[in-house]
Amino acid sequence: MAAQMAVNSGASLWGPLKELWETVEGAVWRRQSESVHLLDLQLKKHKPHFLSLYRNPPKSAEQRDKVRKASTEGISIQGQQGSRLVPEQLLTEALILSDMFDLGELAALELLLAGEHQQPHFPGLTRGLVAVLLYWDGKLCVANSLRSLIQSRQGKTFTLELSGELVALTTRFTDELMSQGLTKRILTLVSEVNVTREFERLQKQRGLGNEKHRKEVSDLIKESRQALADSLFSWTCQSPLTKDDTLALIGHLETVAAEADGSLDSVNLALVMALLYCLDVSFLEQGTEDREDLLQALPLLTEREYVFAVHSRLMEGQTWKLPGLQAVCRLAWALALRALSQLPQGSSLVEFTEADEALADLALVGDVFLFMKEGMLGCEGFTQEEFYIRRLHTLITDFLALMPMKVKQLRNRADEDARLVHMSLQMGSEPPSLLRKDLDHLMFLIGEFYSKDPFGLELGLEFWCPTESLHHTSLQGSYLGMALQRPPHKQVVLSKFVRQMGDLLPSTLYIPYLRMLKGLANGPQCSHYCFSLLKTNGAPHGDNIQGVAASAVSWEHFFHSLMLYHENLRRDMPNPDAAAHYRQPPTRGITQREMDGLTSFLELLTTIITWSENARLALCEHPQWTPVVVLGLLQCSVPPVLKGELLRCLAAFGKSPEIAASLWQSLEYTQILQTVRAPGQRQAAGIEVELNEIESSCEEYPLTRAFCQLISTLVESSLPVNLGAGLRAPGFDPYLAFLRDAVFLPFPTRAYRHAAEKWEVADGVLEVFLKLLRDYEPQPAHFVQEMVELHGEQVPAHKPPGHSIMFHLLNDSPTLALCLSLLEEGVRQLDTYAPFPGKKHLESAVLHCLCLLELALQKEVVFMDLLRESQASLLVSPLEQLLQGVSPQTRRADHIVNIASYLYHSSSNPEAAFQSAKILRHVARYPNIQIRLVGDFTHDQAVSDKLMAGFVECLDNDEAEEMMEKEEDPLDAQKKVARIRHETKVHILNLLITSLELKPPNLALYLLGYEVKKPVSSTNLQDPGVLGCPRSCLHAILSLLQRGSEKRSGPVLSQQAPHLAELCYQVIYQLCACWDTSGPTMRYLRTGQDFLFSHLQHMPFSLPGNQIAALSQMSWLMKTAAIELRVTSLNRQRSHTQRLVSLLLDDQPPTQHTVDGELGMEEETRSVCGFLHFDTASKVRRKLLCVLDAIEFSQDIPDLLQLDFFERAQIEQVITNCEHVNEQGHTICNVKLLHRVLVAEVNALQGMAAIGQRPLLMEEVNSILQQVVERNHVRRSLSAKRHALQSWRSLVETLLTACPADLIPADDRQLIIRDLLLDLHDKARSTVLSEDAAGELMPIVAGAVFTLTAQLSQSILSEQQQGAGLDGDGSSGFASIANSALHLVLRKILDFILCTGGGFQRLRAHLYGSLLYYLQIAQKPEEPDTLQTGTSMWERLTAPEDSFSKLQRENLSIIESYGTALMEVVCRDACDGHEIGRMLALAVLDGVVSIDRRSQWLVYLCNSGYLRVLVESLRQDDVALQGLLTPQPPLLKPLYIYESKMALLTRVAKTSEGAVELLRCGLVSQLMECQVFDMVPDSDTHRVMRDPSGFIPSPLDRYRQILLPTLRLFQVILTSTTMHHQQGAPQVLQWLIVHADTIQSLLRCQELSMGSLQELSLLTGIISKTAHPGALEQSGEVHSAVLMEFQGHINRFQRMSLSLLGRLAGGERERLLKQAEMAAPGDPAERREEMEVAMQQVCANIMEYCQTLLLQSSAQAQFTICLFSPAGNQPAGRDVASSRVPSLGLVLYLLKTSAADFSRYHQSHRQSLSKLQALDQLPPEELKELCQGLVLGPGGVDKISSVQRSLLAKRRLVQLINNRAKLLALCSYVIETCLFVLWRHLEYYLLYCTPTDPKDALLPGANSLQGSGRGLGLSKVSQQDLDQLQTDMAAGFGEALQRKLLEVEGLYGEVRSRYTFIQALVRRIRGLLRRTKS
Repeated sequence: MAAQMAVNSGASLWGPLKELWETVEGAVWRRQSESVHLLDLQLKKHKPHFLSLYRNPPKSAEQRDKVRKASTEGISIQGQQGSRLVPEQLLTEALILSDMFDLGELAALELLLAGEHQQPHFPGLTRGLVAVLLYWDGKLCVANSLRSLIQSRQGKTFTLELSGELVALTTRFTDELMSQGLTKRILTLVSEVNVTREFERLQKQRGLGNEKHRKEVSDLIKESRQALADSLFSWTCQSPLTKDDTLALIGHLETVAAEADGSLDSVNLALVMALLYCLDVSFLEQGTEDREDLLQALPLLTEREYVFAVHSRLMEGQTWKLPGLQAVCRLAWALALRALSQLPQGSSLVEFTEADEALADLALVGDVFLFMKEGMLGCEGFTQEEFYIRRLHTLITDFLALMPMKVKQLRNRADEDARLVHMSLQMGSEPPSLLRKDLDHLMFLIGEFYSKDPFGLELGLEFWCPTESLHHTSLQGSYLGMALQRPPHKQVVLSKFVRQMGDLLPSTLYIPYLRMLKGLANGPQCSHYCFSLLKTNGAPHGDNIQGVAASAVSWEHFFHSLMLYHENLRRDMPNPDAAAHYRQPPTRGITQREMDGLTSFLELLTTIITWSENARLALCEHPQWTPVVVLGLLQCSVPPVLKGELLRCLAAFGKSPEIAASLWQSLEYTQILQTVRAPGQRQAAGIEVELNEIESSCEEYPLTRAFCQLISTLVESSLPVNLGAGLRAPGFDPYLAFLRDAVFLPFPTRAYRHAAEKWEVADGVLEVFLKLLRDYEPQPAHFVQEMVELHGEQVPAHKPPGHSIMFHLLNDSPTLALCLSLLEEGVRQLDTYAPFPGKKHLESAVLHCLCLLELALQKEVVFMDLLRESQASLLVSPLEQLLQGVSPQTRRADHIVNIASYLYHSSSNPEAAFQSAKILRHVARYPNIQIRLVGDFTHDQAVSDKLMAGFVECLDNDEAEEMMEKEEDPLDAQKKVARIRHETKVHILNLLITSLELKPPNLALYLLGYEVKKPVSSTNLQDPGVLGCPRSCLHAILSLLQRGSEKRSGPVLSQQAPHLAELCYQVIYQLCACWDTSGPTMRYLRTGQDFLFSHLQHMPFSLPGNQIAALSQMSWLMKTAAIELRVTSLNRQRSHTQRLVSLLLDDQPPTQHTVDGELGMEEETRSVCGFLHFDTASKVRRKLLCVLDAIEFSQDIPDLLQLDFFERAQIEQVITNCEHVNEQGHTICNVKLLHRVLVAEVNALQGMAAIGQRPLLMEEVNSILQQVVERNHVRRSLSAKRHALQSWRSLVETLLTACPADLIPADDRQLIIRDLLLDLHDKARSTVLSEDAAGELMPIVAGAVFTLTAQLSQSILSEQQQGAGLDGDGSSGFASIANSALHLVLRKILDFILCTGGGFQRLRAHLYGSLLYYLQIAQKPEEPDTLQTGTSMWERLTAPEDSFSKLQRENLSIIESYGTALMEVVCRDACDGHEIGRMLALAVLDGVVSIDRRSQWLVYLCNSGYLRVLVESLRQDDVALQGLLTPQPPLLKPLYIYESKMALLTRVAKTSEGAVELLRCGLVSQLMECQVFDMVPDSDTHRVMRDPSGFIPSPLDRYRQILLPTLRLFQVILTSTTMHHQQGAPQVLQWLIVHADTIQSLLRCQELSMGSLQELSLLTGIISKTAHPGALEQSGEVHSAVLMEFQGHINRFQRMSLSLLGRLAGGERERLLKQAEMAAPGDPAERREEMEVAMQQVCANIMEYCQTLLLQSSAQAQFTICLFSPAGNQPAGRDVASSRVPSLGLVLYLLKTSAADFSRYHQSHRQSLSKLQALDQLPPEELKELCQGLVLGPGGVDKISSVQRSLLAKRRLVQLINNRAKLLALCSYVIETCLFVLWRHLEYYLLYCTPTDPKDALLPGANSLQGSGRGLGLSKVSQQDLDQLQTDMAAGFGEALQRKLLEVEGLYGEVRSRYTFIQALVRRIRGLLRRTKS
């Protein structure tokens, strides 16, 4: 046994029972489909609990021993391994608890452990006190479950319409319980358990805590007793009890005592009603289909012993403790017997049924009707149960219908008594004292019973027989649903009773009869019948003054009497100045009996006109029955109580607006409240005097309360603006002043006989204030002081009353101070949790105060704005600042704390909590106040805990219920409260959302449990209770969201309260997104809650009725998930990231391994999805795609308005004026405001025609409003879709870009992207969108397409790179994704581009980007230039097509299949529109033209004129480009567009047709006119203006970005236009000459940098191809003078080129390279390589130029021109002076250096190649070094993965190899040209040159060598020079150099399979140098 003693940590006396109740509730009340099975299991498990109801597990010595030892030996806990040591203190408490409740020690320990666990839910209580609550809560759960199970049975009274299976289950179970003695157990418990006894027991052991705890415990005990009694009552409603049980019940009732006020308590009432239902046979009259079955089951008919036992028990002589109760039971039994006697089956029971009369007499002797009224109706629980009311109704009506003789007897006795009373009055003796008043009591009972009708049953209708047909379609003869034609017998009898009782009514019955009528007139139809009765009772002619003929109960009689009283009393009207008359009684007055009669009739009148509008109007229209008489009486001296009744009666009349208007005038006229003082009048008169003189001294205030009620009603119906015009300044002001200054402000200081009345007065007056403020809208006119004329002088006019109230609330006025102190008083009283007189009215007054403050906060912004604009001299302060003021009572600034305290009482006062939340939300908008609030809320720990608990309690409340917009059911109070609780939650969440946007410390951080005194990020969030962490709003929000997230159906909240769930998700997102709170929150959600995973697995949420909310929920959740993915990736928490990634992206159903059972639920749904998917059955749809499916793109847009009266344009304008941006940021139209505007417009129409048209106009107004509501819905819907789509996109982008790449294998990655892309496209294309929807959603879709295509491209490229590294050859192609899939993607992109209209250029920009990324896929990656040809040309031509070319070819054919439509769109976008769109369109054109082998696009570009447009636009770009060269960094857009344009033109120029076309379009002439090329910025001046970020280039760099593309374009054109550049060269040369100054300054460049070298390499290239002496003669159009000038320019170009060669080939080269390394410390190697290439390129270009010039001048050496002087030594100076002609030594020097460089480059090339081939074997240091240049930032290399590192190293090696290959090509070319130039010059100098006389020295600066005449040259060179040349050359061109050169040819010529002339030239030069001159 001991081994099994394990403790249940959930407490077996609470946890399982709570679960049981939830299951029962789910099955019976929530009707959850799967709950029947669960219920069955629970009932089997808990059957012992029901059988041994409330019996605790017994104590045992063994258990006590085990518990004692638990602190040393430990105790085992179910579901946990090992045993746990329990602290000694806990064990002591457990034993105390065990003794207190007499329960098993282990059960007590369990309760305490559960109490400890639940403690955070009960702030301020110890675990022991929580255990007490849990103990009783467990009991209540059992009782509630029992009650619900019994209520679910099928039976004779009601049905819950549950499923047959469930009813069968519960019936079977409860029958079993009943057979085991449930009734007796319940009766025992009801006797044993009571609050007083339990409290005594708890008090002894200190088991009671603070007031709240006491109230909660007592509530639980009361509720559980009530539930037990209700169980028995519900049973008897449905099924009869057995004989023994019935007798036991009667036995219990014999001992029942009454409460102090003579009424039963609600538990005993339930038992009494249970007995009454046992004795009920009235249901047999209903004639339902199961009547026979019910008859069989009724023991009254089937069991004679039953009848005998009950009969003899009730007939017994001994009296019960409550004789009245005995009388009720006897009467019920008598009526049951009478009913049975009328049934055929009743004949066998004759011996009993005979006794019915006797029983009825006994009941009457026991004052049965008095007890029913006082003992049963007096119980407050009576009106809360519909079936109590129905049963008592049956009892009363059965007595009247079944025992008519008894009723007659009662009437006769009453008549007799009346005569006796009358006689004794006549004789002046005392009336007899012992008269029975049974009929009075019966009438009072009927009056009292029917006057309350909480369920709207209108049971009183059965007393009215419809003699005339009423205009009520729903009217039926009785509640039983009998037909209207022939009223049932019972109804006729009852109706006769009402009429006969009124005939010849004795005066003693006058008041009871009126009371009865008042009850029977309660209800819309009853009141009508009663009105008719009083009308028909009157005499036919009103001329009989005495009113004898009229019945005493008729309108005629009543109003006639009032008139007589008025006549009589008016004569006594005293002079107002005779002050004494109030003190002495009037001579002729109204006796007390007359008073009572009048009061009763007034109450009846009030009831009738309250319910029936027809009666109100009829009475007002009757000349003698008008309410004016009532007003007249008010002026007479009658007691305040009667005046109060008169005022209440007027208030009822005032419910009709048309009567209210005239009542206002009559009020003003009669001066009930004196608003006009007569001149010379010393003292006030009217109600003010009554209040101050009479009511105050009596300490009772009926008149004041009634006056407040009257004003309240009238204000609601109509408020005339010109009230009192002509006598005073018109308006409501005097009334408001009276209510404020005479009623409201003095109310706390007056004396009250009944304490409750104090709060009634406050409540009444605050209600008026609230109505006035609610209807007030601030207008500019209210702030201007208007004047009115009165008695010939101007007096200031009154403002609207709302304005005045607003002014008082926005100042530190007594009114505001009193409101705030009322709130404080309210909190103080509520904190006692004790009932006190007037509690209901105090709560109502507090609620009105809160509403006033909330309205003031709502309207103050507009009010203060208007006040400011009007410049009026009013002073007001914002209310939120006034609320910061100091309270005079507590001397602390605690007003807002008081307001927030109402949240703590939300369970008892939901509306106050709701208003409090609204006020806090208004106040929280201001950041400065937030900081103070946090201080106020937290400075006192007790207050702080209480406020936190209040907020949490509101959020935790289970009873909240979200209504859909369409549901509006005003009747159900419970639903209304649920709605209010829900709204409170919404306001609190909105408060959190608003506060989180403000800087810390703010309210949200405090409420959500973050640090407000330390840095927020240092918070360590814990589960509630851990480390003393209280339960915060964050815990409440999470528990709201988590409920149900472990089940298959998903989070309950998102289904039941979608809007609330959306706000909860938003709060969570904001916490994760804000950098302060992000860390702690995400840690807590990840570790403590596994929040994201458990919620994401239920996506997509589907809410058929509320798709907007579902989308918003998913949006916030996805945004949070995106942050989580990013954060876990950054922190390298791979498992978390992996789990989320696979959840979102997997298309395999999850395997059976479940993490704590959370995935198991998915199996079924996934397999269903998989089955529907057309792939193999094992595939399921990826979660991300399912979410995308849930976002519906299509949107129904409402049709345009069809208007007959209003003008559409104006209406649209009005609608636009009414629009505002709501909290969610949607622009929506304020429908209420629009309604006001339109109705005002309709009301402004004048004339008869307008009145006739009014209904049609109103109909049209309604249709406009309907339309606007639809439009608002559409906007919200679109906004939600956009938000969801954006969140989806950000989640997808985060998944693909921020998560580690290796989490998703490359092949999966590509398939995922393919699926996402294709689905997105299909969705975008399949829905036909309206303009709005497309504008909202399509850009996001296009953006997502762009990202996805970019990712696809990158993924394929990286896979190829890795593949190439592995396979060694790139021909394996696109392994993971088939070409067909790629083609599909391409087609979708092109379709998407074509389907977007002209207005969506920005959207197409995304698609062009996608297309570019897509085209990139087919680009062949850079391959290393190994210099090995390897294969012959033939092999290359016949080689199979590689995968890149294949894909490219297929891409092109797809693009071509779209024909000119696509070309047209792209070309149009390239030429015009948004800058980014143009750039991308140009890039697309560039990309397509580059792969377009058949030049279709190029032809289209040329033929359609787009090319010409592009070329001509260059001229327009010129101005913008000039603007770019200013020092201040401008917008760089024009530069980017220019670059894109030039790139495209360059691409076009690469084909000869394209180049020719460009020249034909006048490209060069356009560029000639561009002045931007001449605006070279000064490099020094702009050093200062550098952009610190380095993003915006310096002006010089910008200039180069403009110049270089042009030069490249020229170079391409020169290359493309025919062999001899016939077409292009002259035009380009002209461009050079037009910009000659610029060109020359560039060539003369002082400082050679990288940029200038690039310029030079391009410039020299162009010059070498164009600036030939004969170039201009070819064009043949040039004038000879111009020719001369041109020739000069050309010569200058030549000279500068040669001097440049001197600089670069000379010594400056090394210096430049060193300088480059210094300048760019980041990546010196790469920079150096670029410099080397540029320099070699310049040298090669210049040498090519020299070669061309030499060749052009002549084919033979003897006629050639000489470019170099015959000096063979190396140039001495570093700088070769530009004026000097460079010497041949320079060429030799260049030759030497090039040869040396060649061998160096060659070696480096070989090394890099070998490294590339053995990449895997390279040591890590070397890999790191290789990557260094490609990774930015210090330490960047260490962060990247090894795979990335080897890829980068590979890329760097390929770069190196290709760079070296380029340098080798350039070097070999330079060597070749140098040799040629050298040979040509030497041949000339050594063979053909004739030396001159030595004394003619070579002139410095002489140009003549360059002349083509040989003579010039000869005259300048001396023989000595030539000899020197030969010796120098022979020395320089030695063996070593020749060997080197031949080696170059050997190394390079071979591999390049081209033959160089190096060997031949070397041989010739050697020959020349060896020859000695003859």
